[in-house]
Amino acid sequence: MSETFTASLPPDRIRALIVQARALIFDVDGTLAETEEAHRQAFNTAFAGAGLDWNWDRATYKELLRVAGGKERIRAFDTARDGQPPLLSDSEIAELHRIKTGLYAKLITEGGCPLRPGIRALLDSARRRGQPLAIATTTSRDNIDVLLSASLGKDWEKWFAAIAAGDEVTRKKPAPDVYLKVLSKLDLPAHQCLAVEDSGIGLAAAADAGIPVLISRSAYFSDDDFSGAACTIDDLTDVTDIR
Repeated sequence: MSETFTASLPPDRIRALIVQARALIFDVDGTLAETEEAHRQAFNTAFAGAGLDWNWDRATYKELLRVAGGKERIRAFDTARDGQPPLLSDSEIAELHRIKTGLYAKLITEGGCPLRPGIRALLDSARRRGQPLAIATTTSRDNIDVLLSASLGKDWEKWFAAIAAGDEVTRKKPAPDVYLKVLSKLDLPAHQCLAVEDSGIGLAAAADAGIPVLISRSAYFSDDDFSGAACTIDDLTDVTDIR
């Protein structure tokens, strides 16, 4: 895992990077599943329920995704409204986000949000190899549980040797905190692991922790700058015939 690549690699080279890694560390939103539309819908429903005339369209939400964390996005939007003073206090933002989280959970539970193509095969093949899996994400532990309980079953936590969520660290991505926390739990050198991410923010976080990054391009971040990644791929099914 000592090589650094700045361009896309052929599938066989990406497979080799995956297999040779001492552990695979996954982001969640956008990486394991395309959850962002469910998040956006939940935000808008929460705003309407609170009597706010806010409605985040896809273009607006794409920009807000540059801000890591749901409460932080609400705060960023509130403070940037045409120079108007903020409407919400920190406690009101926290309550609004709590409501939004419940709405998101309901959407995922009722409608489902399947894992992205190739993800389940990637997880299954890693487990057959005895390769540790981990999660390093900005989203909350509750959101992870809702998504992966639906996708992997109620015992999903047994799949992962280490989990670090955004509500467990002081600084969220692009800070490296969640990755450093996972590395401490795995007790592995950063350069021997491989992070799987979908965004420039995630790439920056993992790279700052010293971890090579496989970028799996997602709907919202496909045009990010991924020049610092070990490799990029559009479709993980191209590399999931791994033993």
